[in-house]
Amino acid sequence: MDMRVKSSLGRRLALGACIAFALAGPAGAVTASGALGPVTPKDVVYQIITDRFSDGDTSNNVPSGFDPTLYDGTGTDLKLYQGGDWQGIINKIPYLKNMGVTAVWISAPYANRDTAILDYQAGGSIDRWTSFHGYHVRNYFATNKHFGGLAKFKALRDALHAQDMKLVIDFVTNHTSRWKNPTNGFVAEDGKLYEPDKDAGGNYCFDAAGEPTNCPGSLVSERLLADPNNDVNGWFHGLGDRGSDSSRFGFRHKELGSLADFSQENANVVAHLEKAAAFWKALGVDGFRHDATLHMNPAFVKGLKDAIDSAAGGPVAHFGEFFIGRPDPKYDEYRTFPDRTGVNNLDFEYYRASTNAFGNFSETMTQFGNMLLQTANDYIYKNQAVTFLDNHDVTRFRYIQPNDKPFHAAIATLMTARGTPNIYYGTEQYMSSANASDIAGRGFMQVAAPAFSQTTTAYVTIKKLAALRAANDALAYGETTILYSNNDVLVFSRKFYDKEVVVAVNRHPSTSYTVPVLSTTLPGGSYTDALTGTLSGFTATVSGGQIASFVLSGGAVSVWSSNPSLGTTIPRIGNTVSTSGRAGNTVYIYGTGLGGTPTVKFGTATATVVSASDTLIETIVPVAAVPGVLDITVQKGASTSNTFRYEVLSGDQVQVIFKVNAATTVGQNVYVVGSLPELGAWDPAKASEVMMNPNYPQWFLPVSVPKGTQFEFKFIKKDGSGNVVWEGGSNRVFTSPSSSTGTADTPVYNWQ
Repeated sequence: MDMRVKSSLGRRLALGACIAFALAGPAGAVTASGALGPVTPKDVVYQIITDRFSDGDTSNNVPSGFDPTLYDGTGTDLKLYQGGDWQGIINKIPYLKNMGVTAVWISAPYANRDTAILDYQAGGSIDRWTSFHGYHVRNYFATNKHFGGLAKFKALRDALHAQDMKLVIDFVTNHTSRWKNPTNGFVAEDGKLYEPDKDAGGNYCFDAAGEPTNCPGSLVSERLLADPNNDVNGWFHGLGDRGSDSSRFGFRHKELGSLADFSQENANVVAHLEKAAAFWKALGVDGFRHDATLHMNPAFVKGLKDAIDSAAGGPVAHFGEFFIGRPDPKYDEYRTFPDRTGVNNLDFEYYRASTNAFGNFSETMTQFGNMLLQTANDYIYKNQAVTFLDNHDVTRFRYIQPNDKPFHAAIATLMTARGTPNIYYGTEQYMSSANASDIAGRGFMQVAAPAFSQTTTAYVTIKKLAALRAANDALAYGETTILYSNNDVLVFSRKFYDKEVVVAVNRHPSTSYTVPVLSTTLPGGSYTDALTGTLSGFTATVSGGQIASFVLSGGAVSVWSSNPSLGTTIPRIGNTVSTSGRAGNTVYIYGTGLGGTPTVKFGTATATVVSASDTLIETIVPVAAVPGVLDITVQKGASTSNTFRYEVLSGDQVQVIFKVNAATTVGQNVYVVGSLPELGAWDPAKASEVMMNPNYPQWFLPVSVPKGTQFEFKFIKKDGSGNVVWEGGSNRVFTSPSSSTGTADTPVYNWQ
């Protein structure tokens, strides 16, 4: 996200027509539809702030109507546009491919606010900012002309797919742009949302290039849809900045840096945002990085994810920015967010621990290892969490750690630890920043590292370990075991059945350590360093279930891999995408031994298998699957795989906003539980999350439920010890809205 803000085809086309086109199948297509499929833990993601990577087309640096003084291009004033674009990424695909990158995450591709953002300073000066980062949406259905037109976006997609590289877009559904200026007495500013012009049938009008255009008889190509400063249709919460309000209500309903906060409980808002997401999915993207998920209504997120994955093309990758500290009182909310919504996290817990262990040395390597074990237990889909050392919202890791040895050790650990690794653009070129701010870390790479060298130690380390991640399933799907640790050394194992990788890391740049004999499940023999000595690694000897004692020099990292074939007869599941969906949805199952004629079951219900190879099954959620959380298994002959958790939704998800007046005692909270699996199926332990009470004693909570469904429910009170008090009287009855994007408020009930 960016609060910047620094406060503190023919001429007339329907939406469907403009985006319905034949996608050229990527070279390494693996799905039945001819696509690469979603991002998985076998991938290495590379995050690019599009404006800050490479300028491949100078003609779009100052688009028509744009104030040329808001363009810099020298990497000097990082508040302004620098000129990076989609052609620049296309030009650097060989650089990314050779590094082992298999997925590229780019800035939001749609049109943003394009006027100066003025921050008035105490001394009388004015800072001028731009929306170069893509987090200030103006029109979801038009491209950001600083990056290129729709044809260039398609060219980027096709160029990446031709090299077996997936495309992930940043997507912002929490807010538009700043609507009031907090540096100038909160005077009205912007925050407006536009949409393309519509014809008499309500269809958007696009030209032959897929760009919004005026419909016949109209003189404008876009129209104002919502204005937070004149919010006649309730599109925005309009409650002002969150400030010090640390409640869930404050995070979800108040503003982040005066950015106009969408009312995600408004059916019209839901419809527009789901339509926008479907538009970009139909353009062939492989994943969505959802901005500011900490600040979003989880019921909306669950419905949005469901709508995207239920649209044509099967499931895509979903991960989001649930920003937390370490430690953080919101940790439980953070760790369960993927289970509740189907959208996994950018792993801020990993980031914080890595910064502390490898960056400022405020935590030991033993503590870092404990984090790996704790999160392996806390995260249900731990290998889908997207891990990182730094990104656009935090300090550059190189600024925190300028010493090469622990810097390289951190990269090697990121590439081999649990999760799906993400590399922030320029990390492989040691890009740093002038200070600790996030904006200082958003340098212009073609100025900061113009050579785009493929021989830096960081680049080579990523390249070699990306190849290992692709080759050895232990890194993608494996469990983590700590074999040894002290203040500066960590030796850990990643193991998926008989496939195993052992990693030995010394973060200290100048102190050597002797590691004692270690017990191991590696087969006997000699194991060469998968990094081939890049980080002073060496060959390890294993005999009798033990790794011989060895010395790790300062900053040394050794990676030892055992990668036997697991055969093709016994099915083993490593991952699924997605982790939730409704009957009829496509699910990809990844692992080994999956080829031939497998039987896939969701609980006890047998699913249709669309295609099967040794490493991937494409299947369909069966109608007979009982809604709720159940296990996916794969059967081949007498062999049955391990299980993988999947939530079968009761149907197309919509929101019901429950409301009740209820007095509580200290430590008590109010929940809703009911007849639907989404309401816990009457099990208090599986009830909704805690209802919110900004206007106590009234409590409220949006909950995702199937559309057009009558259900029963009750409110309950629970305390910290798990004691449950049920309200009396008959079960309450409510019917959810029939529209796929509907929302409905219950009456304000009184506790009975």
